[in-house]
Amino acid sequence: MSDDKQPMTISEKIMSKASGTDVRAGDFVFASIDSAMTHDITGPLAVEGFYKIMENKKDPKVWDPSKIVIIFDHQVPADSLNAASNHIMLRNFAKEQGILNYDVYEGICHQVVPEKGHVKPGDLVVGSDSHTCAYGSIGAFSTGVGSTDMAAVFASGKLWFKVPETIRFEINGELPEKVYSKDVILHIIGDVGADCAMYKTAEFGGSTVQNMSVSERMTMSNMAIEMGGKAGIIEPDEVTEKYIQERIPDYKLDPEWKSDTDANYSEIRKYDVSNLEPQIACPHNVDNVKPVSDMEGTKLDQIFIGSCTNGRFEDLEIAAKIMDGKKVAENVRLLIIPASRTEYMKLLKAGYIEQFMEAGAIVESPCCGPCMGGSFGLLGDGEVGLATSNRNFKGREGSPESFVYLSSPATAAASALTGEITDPRKI
Repeated sequence: MSDDKQPMTISEKIMSKASGTDVRAGDFVFASIDSAMTHDITGPLAVEGFYKIMENKKDPKVWDPSKIVIIFDHQVPADSLNAASNHIMLRNFAKEQGILNYDVYEGICHQVVPEKGHVKPGDLVVGSDSHTCAYGSIGAFSTGVGSTDMAAVFASGKLWFKVPETIRFEINGELPEKVYSKDVILHIIGDVGADCAMYKTAEFGGSTVQNMSVSERMTMSNMAIEMGGKAGIIEPDEVTEKYIQERIPDYKLDPEWKSDTDANYSEIRKYDVSNLEPQIACPHNVDNVKPVSDMEGTKLDQIFIGSCTNGRFEDLEIAAKIMDGKKVAENVRLLIIPASRTEYMKLLKAGYIEQFMEAGAIVESPCCGPCMGGSFGLLGDGEVGLATSNRNFKGREGSPESFVYLSSPATAAASALTGEITDPRKI
């Protein structure tokens, strides 16, 4: 292990705290976990693995039931007998183990975990889902792990890590009208490619990021995995502190949770987004990104606005204001899915749910929906969809013969009005 006192990145600081020793990128650590999340798809395998690890124990118990979060979000309500069986298994496990952070139908895991105060700056968080990196938006080191690793966490509360190197993305400039954080992260992924940050922390900073809300930052961190990132982290500030205090009233932000001025980055990439236009990720890879002007006129069958990437109140409010009482184009399906029950209720009280319904949209209860291709709203052979979600791999939202484009909620809403990919600046 490194014993020097050189400047550190925020990732190195969090790993040092979690392992109880001063570490740097490249070191291997056996680290204590602050919070562990699993859901209805990956959870059953993690539970089975836990019981195998603990098979010689008379009364097998998880390391700390207060630090485990179980969320049903991928196939809810149960859409098959297999899904129903998985739900029963997880309900029984939560009851047996005394796991209180057990949210049935509260919404998508990556929205619910920070929303309910299960994570805070400086935490080391793991989840059995690749987009767990979303919690880096509030200054945690959060990363996805497999179900076997999650089983080990359930049993011991610890896990091995290689402390990752960090790529710093310095983003400056005022975003133009109707260009949002989704456009920024798509632009970056398109620039660096799908493997630029392989097993590295993607650290996002600069004036553009500092001016973003927590909701906008979640979109950025959520998609760090699409450039191969182990984590996608944003240094916490007064915006973060306010967000946490709404959930943990006596919380005070520790100024320690930021990278030191002379921290050692593997690379620093700089972007000026002052003239950025809306971006589109084209089939069948997230890094196949083009400006909306190149893709205008692409005919669409379905538009999906939601997911852990862009299903919050702020996202759907953008969509509602662009649609502004207009009707969804003929022969186009518009599917609206808020990211959580809390966000749904905000939209309901603001009158946006009614507006979407009157426009001809389908509004569903909070869940992942078609994002992972296993529930409802799937695309059929030859169909073309535009989504505000995070992946557009072949077969991701249904048929392997379908085509998925990704965009911001603004672009998705504008396109819903025309039935084809449309620049929201023209609406």
